[in-house]
Amino acid sequence: MDKAVILAGGMGTRMRKRDRTADLTDDQARMAETGVKAMIPIDRPFLDYVLTVLADAGYQRVCLVIGPRHDNVRDYYHHQAPPKRLSIEFAVQAKPLGTANAVAAAEPFASGDPFLMINSDNHYPLDAVRALREIQGPGLAGFERQALIDKSNIPADRVLKFAAADIDGTGHLRQVIEKPTAQQLSALGEPVYLSMNCWRFTPNIFDACRAIPPSPRGEYEVTDAAQYCIDHLGERFEVIKSNAPVLDLSSRRDVAPVTELLAGSEVAF
Repeated sequence: MDKAVILAGGMGTRMRKRDRTADLTDDQARMAETGVKAMIPIDRPFLDYVLTVLADAGYQRVCLVIGPRHDNVRDYYHHQAPPKRLSIEFAVQAKPLGTANAVAAAEPFASGDPFLMINSDNHYPLDAVRALREIQGPGLAGFERQALIDKSNIPADRVLKFAAADIDGTGHLRQVIEKPTAQQLSALGEPVYLSMNCWRFTPNIFDACRAIPPSPRGEYEVTDAAQYCIDHLGERFEVIKSNAPVLDLSSRRDVAPVTELLAGSEVAF
């Protein structure tokens, strides 16, 4: 399994929001205005670091799902920084209709093969994405909640609101609980493992993306599609448990700490 799909077509609403407390360079501020989080410059565009992890983990083919106005992403990887270790293709999500809708745009790229799916605004640990490549069948990387609080750039109050993985006794996913209540978290027991949208999917995910209804906010959610695979298609998602940090580049306030944590990292994709 050597394919990865990266969701890079979002609107970047939180990143576009002005924040006087955020410490940004002029170049970072200009890119933040566009909302294209993956291209925020941290010496190199943030996405370069994400792609380097994938190449180190043994992935060879990448599909960037972008919006119709994200020509700067396509131009950068076609002309300014063409990859040497990866092949990069593009799929266009015509309208911002949610993460499952974005995944559906990559169906021609998947071409019947399993693939990794990740966000473009998260920097995932090498061991987790490598482990998802090596398992058989679908999977989810589950990130230990306290480790995210202790080691990542994500404030504790945000981490506590992240979706939690309900894992059965065999290490497989029952469901991803969005915005878990204190009672639900208590029922899960410690340690709690969270979803940061780092999945291994089979081609069944595309049937699920077509089958699910929109969420209450009017979008098609990849977590709903994964649940459909579990409930209706009989898939069993193995949970890869990780104590490593995930870096998150959601808002302008995240840029400075992510810059500090990536300092000295090599880029080679």
